[in-house]
Amino acid sequence: MDSLGSQSFSNIVAKSGKMLTIFKTIKKIADFKTSILITGESGTGKELIAKAIHANCIRSNKPMINVNCGGIPETLLESELFGHSKGAFTDAYKDKKGLFEEADGGTLFLDEMGELPISLQVKLLRALQEDEIRPLGDSKTVEVDVRIITATARNLGDMVNKGLFREDLFYRINVLTIEVPPLRERREDIPLLVEHFVEKYNERLNLQVKEVHEDCLKRLVNYNWPGNVRELENVMERSMVLSEHDILTTEILPPELLRYASSANEELFFWDEYSIKTNTKKLEKKLITKALVETKGNKTKAASLLEISLPALLYKIKEYDIGKDF
Repeated sequence: MDSLGSQSFSNIVAKSGKMLTIFKTIKKIADFKTSILITGESGTGKELIAKAIHANCIRSNKPMINVNCGGIPETLLESELFGHSKGAFTDAYKDKKGLFEEADGGTLFLDEMGELPISLQVKLLRALQEDEIRPLGDSKTVEVDVRIITATARNLGDMVNKGLFREDLFYRINVLTIEVPPLRERREDIPLLVEHFVEKYNERLNLQVKEVHEDCLKRLVNYNWPGNVRELENVMERSMVLSEHDILTTEILPPELLRYASSANEELFFWDEYSIKTNTKKLEKKLITKALVETKGNKTKAASLLEISLPALLYKIKEYDIGKDF
C-alpha cells in the first residue's frame, strides 16, 4: 500500500486534506465486509475509490466485478446480477452464472445505484440480507460471499422521500459513506493531476509534452470543472493531441475554459482596490454600458432599466466617456 502521506494512493493522485482523509478511511475499513456507499458528483472518481477499497483489502486476490445499473436494460439486469437456469426465458439456452456468483469471495461494485429499478431493489435487499441469490427460473438458492460497494451521483435520501428508492435498501447499503469532493473543492490536487495526465498520455499516445506553461496551469487551477476529474482528463488529452509544441500553452485550451478564465480574471481585476468611491464609479460605468448594449443604444430605455432619469444617464455617459460607442 502506498504511504498515506504520499501524493498517490492506489492509482489516485491527490494531496488535499479531503482526499487524504478518504485514503485513511479506506485503510481503516477496507478489510471489513460492511457495505459502503460512495457519493459524489459525476466525474469525481467514485469507481477509483471502489477499486482502491478492493485493492487494499483481504479480498484483493478475488475478482472485483463492476456493474453499471443505469447501463443495462431492466429486462436483462436481473439475469445479469443473479444468473438464470436453462429455459428460464426464450433465449436462455443454457445455465448462466450471474455477477453475484462471479464476484464470490470478492467485491461487487454497483455503480449508478440510483438507477436500479424498484422491482430489483427488493431482490437485491434479500441477497444482501441472506447472503444468497436465486437465479431466474431456478427453485434453489445459491450462497454467495460478496462485499458490496455502491456508488451514486444522485441523492438517495431524496429518492427515498419521493418513493423512488426503498428505505430498507438505502439503510442496508449506507452503513458506511464516503463522499468524494468535487474538483473545485480540492484545487491543490489539480497540478498533480495535470502532471499525471501528461505522463499518461505521453506514454499512451507516444507524445513528447514536457511541461505546462505557468499561465495555462493557472487557468486550469482556477476553472470550476463541472465535469470534475473526468473533464480535466479529457481537456488534457485534447490539448496534448492538438499541441504543436512540447509545452502546453493557454491558447490550446478549449473555448469554454478560456471564456471562464477571461470572465474570472475580469471579475478579479474589477475589485482590485478597497475604495468604495472608486469601485462605485466602476460599477456604474459597467451597468450603464451593459444597459446600453441591452437596449442597442436606446438611452431612454437604458435609463428605465437603470431606474434613473434620462438627464442623469446622459450626464453619467459624458462623465464616464462611454457615449462614443453608442
